Amino acid sequence: MGDYGVAARWLREADALVITAGAGMGVDSGLPDFRGNEGFWNAYPPYRHLGVGFIDMANPGHFHEDPAFAWGFYGHRTHLYRDTVPHAGFAILQRWWEQFGLDTFVVTSNVDGQFQKAGFTPGQIQEVHGSIHHLQCLQPCSGKIWPNREDIPVDPSTMRARKLPRCPDCGGIARPNILMFGDGGWLGARSDAQAARLRAFLSAHRDDHVLVIEVGAGTAVPTIRNLGERLGGRRNCRVIRVNPREPELAGAGLSLPVGALEGLQRIDDAAAAG
Repeated sequence: MGDYGVAARWLREADALVITAGAGMGVDSGLPDFRGNEGFWNAYPPYRHLGVGFIDMANPGHFHEDPAFAWGFYGHRTHLYRDTVPHAGFAILQRWWEQFGLDTFVVTSNVDGQFQKAGFTPGQIQEVHGSIHHLQCLQPCSGKIWPNREDIPVDPSTMRARKLPRCPDCGGIARPNILMFGDGGWLGARSDAQAARLRAFLSAHRDDHVLVIEVGAGTAVPTIRNLGERLGGRRNCRVIRVNPREPELAGAGLSLPVGALEGLQRIDDAAAAG
């Protein structure tokens, strides 16, 4: 039958679907891969000359010390994600939930909002690291989290923002509602509410056959991989890991060493072939 035939059979036998996704899910949409400093610098050449890597930029301290520098990076990403069209793999996942009658929930470490843009409803998504499409006060002056509708022009030569988003309550600097490295100021209420919906979903399907399809989740920040393997330990739960560079899966499951779009297309082809 082959691995893709097995994956298709598991899909047909499932009662519910949990889609877990890391940064590799966005690569086929043309989004940059920040794997290592070289990947980051290929996407953002000005930072190479400054000797600044991704972990350095994903630091909330910059918003306090030099907010134009911090918002240069996050402003560029805001507009990049708004302009990006989700690749066909997102539509395949949506079709599966409709075709096979699967109650579906998405868990992603990505902050890009691509699942919502592809048509998944907000109530079926957990964004474990927050979202660039939501803002909060830097201080913060309150627990308010609001939609990011800001236009944030960025000088491409210096990667500095020409305009800074402000908190509507205190007038201070606003920041993305994203969990950064060493971040004690992140407001996690929105993600916590999403996590509660995931727990309710899993509880509702505790006696059902649940299929976890993990796509593009690496080991550098293993939040998503750990979740998939933890769910794989549940009764009646199967895990498929789609990852071209780190496909190894602890415990039982199926490892597909390909990229996101290719893996989803090949499973879909096998499902169509019966």
